[in-house]
Amino acid sequence: MKEMICIVCPMGCHLQVDDSNLDDIKVTGNTCLRGPKYAREECTCPKRMVTSVVKVSGGEIAMVSVKTSDSIKKELIFEALETLKDVVVEAPVRIGDVVVKDVLGTGVDFIATKNVNR
Repeated sequence: MKEMICIVCPMGCHLQVDDSNLDDIKVTGNTCLRGPKYAREECTCPKRMVTSVVKVSGGEIAMVSVKTSDSIKKELIFEALETLKDVVVEAPVRIGDVVVKDVLGTGVDFIATKNVNR
């Protein structure tokens, strides 16, 4: 039996997870239906959203914040961040602009989370 705190919503439910059989993971302690889904994924294939910054050329500021458009496998986080190392985007940048498409073949993009004018 494992204990974990759900991070899907602000409730922060304390989950009890029996993962002795990965084909039938049992979860209790959740307030909503997202808790069991989170716990099962966390036991079988943990994923995270990834945030960072990239350089901006010709913008009113020199950096723009970015995030993944969806969560990626936790084991790919550092490799995904490496794909941003040499990225420079040209201003103007708009929220939602794709900065790196299909990161590591995951189908997930890095997108801008801030507007940067010239």
